[in-house]
Amino acid sequence: MTAGLSVHGVSVELGGARLLDGIDLAVAHGSWVSVVGPNGAGKTTLLHAIAGLVDCRDGHVELAGTDVRRLRARARARAVALVPQVPVIPTGMTVLDYALLGRTPYCSFLGSESARDVDLARGVLAQLGIENLAGRLVETLSGGERQRVVLSRALLQHAPVLLLDEPTSALDIGHQQEVLELVEALRVERNLAVLSTMHDLTLAGFYADELVLLNGGRIVERGPARSVLTEEHLRAHFGAEVSVLAGNDGPVVVPMRPPRRAIG
Repeated sequence: MTAGLSVHGVSVELGGARLLDGIDLAVAHGSWVSVVGPNGAGKTTLLHAIAGLVDCRDGHVELAGTDVRRLRARARARAVALVPQVPVIPTGMTVLDYALLGRTPYCSFLGSESARDVDLARGVLAQLGIENLAGRLVETLSGGERQRVVLSRALLQHAPVLLLDEPTSALDIGHQQEVLELVEALRVERNLAVLSTMHDLTLAGFYADELVLLNGGRIVERGPARSVLTEEHLRAHFGAEVSVLAGNDGPVVVPMRPPRRAIG
């Protein structure tokens, strides 16, 4: 498989603080890599650097072999789609209209969406189980419904690289599985290169081909879930007491109470 996404020595500094330091990774077409790590590790910053939302101090990002800095905004939107953790959604916009924003890179500058674009949008809403919400205002939806609407916009970009920043954070366990299974099916169907960040380590290990563990803006571990999600690694990098069990689909991370300390 060829790399749809390649990150070469990327470092990012904001406000005098180095948030990423020499990141190298690649995601092939048809594969799924998930970035995990403690809060403040640099996970979201990495996705923003790939999407061109923050500048790299050092290094560069390639999409299908092309440096992202050489792509204009419309071309970049056709190459990579981002599902942000905290999306900005205009007030007064219906679900269908918001989803159709994903077709903007394919419309002429003075044109509007075609009937085919509308059909594509309705099809994606149906895949996500929210076709009945097409006429609802996005601001009236629950957190889980809104998360699926944001995913619909990204899927309608038809970009070969899909970035997911905590895609299940606002979903209950049933909808978490539904969304991740849909992404998995689309990854296979469209031969997508998927890069996600996830707090749920067990789910990250179930779906990703490779895990990348960030801490302090650096990659400290990488590989299959069974080699990254170990009790030793999670204690060292998360400061967490856990038990890691062998599940049918990968390691299952179970939080444990730390040893009680005597008072006095």
